[in-house]
Amino acid sequence: MDTNLPIPTNGGKGVGLLYPELSYTITGACFAVHNELGQFAREKQYGDLLEKKLTEAELVFVREQTIGNGGNIADFVIESSIVLEIKAKRLLLSSDFRQIQNYLQESRLKLGLLVNFRNKYLKPARIIRIEK
Repeated sequence: MDTNLPIPTNGGKGVGLLYPELSYTITGACFAVHNELGQFAREKQYGDLLEKKLTEAELVFVREQTIGNGGNIADFVIESSIVLEIKAKRLLLSSDFRQIQNYLQESRLKLGLLVNFRNKYLKPARIIRIEK
């Protein structure tokens, strides 16, 4: 199964969208969690319910996966393809984006999702690994 789908651009060049079906399923689970718990729960509560939703979606995942030798721990690694990092804070900072980029570099995975459940409206951010 090809995980990259062409996306037309103004330049006529196709760009691949990484893991479209899998990311759709994951973000759907995140929206379900946000709808159920609202925006003022703790990060652990979001993680626990998200674990349940991912299991119900029959996805293979590891929660609190150690990444590399630096003691980094990703919240979820799903289908050995996507790093999912969840937050429950007022604002995402550049350090949050650097954190998930570091996880992608260490794990050699191509896609990460960064989700802040504290927002009134959930806006998952897709983070692509920067090729060095």
